[in-house]
Amino acid sequence: MFPAYTHPLHVKATLDPRLSRWKWLVKWILAIPHYIVLFFLQVAFLLLSVVAFFSILFTGRYPRRLFEFNVGVIRWSLRVSYYSSTVLGTDAYPPFTLKDVPEYPVHVDVSYPARLSRGLVLIKWLLVIPQCLVIAILLTSGWSAFRYIDDYTPFSSGLIGMLSLVAMVILTFTGTYPRDLFDFLMGLVRWTLRVFVYMSLMTDKYPPFRLDMGGSEPSAAAVAPAGGG
Repeated sequence: MFPAYTHPLHVKATLDPRLSRWKWLVKWILAIPHYIVLFFLQVAFLLLSVVAFFSILFTGRYPRRLFEFNVGVIRWSLRVSYYSSTVLGTDAYPPFTLKDVPEYPVHVDVSYPARLSRGLVLIKWLLVIPQCLVIAILLTSGWSAFRYIDDYTPFSSGLIGMLSLVAMVILTFTGTYPRDLFDFLMGLVRWTLRVFVYMSLMTDKYPPFRLDMGGSEPSAAAVAPAGGG
């Protein structure tokens, strides 16, 4: 699904061409059963991340089963937010599963790292502070920058929430979701998730200060510097 990528996190989304003009007003209510399940899944995510921290510190490895579970929680969370609060690019109700669903219009995966730095695991929280500041100022509001996967408040303050609301207002009056706005929102989501997986110890690749817009993951050639070999 992600044949070419520049980062271990891969995000791909398709904008539903037949979005309802009014359904976005009640999606957050329809998604309440997901919020309940995800509350417990995200508690498990945090606890397993602590276990992974010590495993990486002593062995240099993130336990494979724990990694796959936590990727599943991110995957589930993104589907729900994409449906009900962030981007709102589909009317298809998200499935109750940690697995990837090929027919669903948004996908996320993280490449499993064979080895992780034992020393870096101690200072990632410090290295990522500049990224968190950017996210806190531009993408979300305050503390929600540090808890992206459980921030489902409809149109929360911040750039993502504001632009998602703008997109829905335009959809209501015109019946069309602005494509350029969708691409920009997906770039913000992709950037935020890259920071999140780094903070969650799932990769050693530092998230770039780069907005890769669009529904598809950028290829290596698309972001390579001119003349680079």
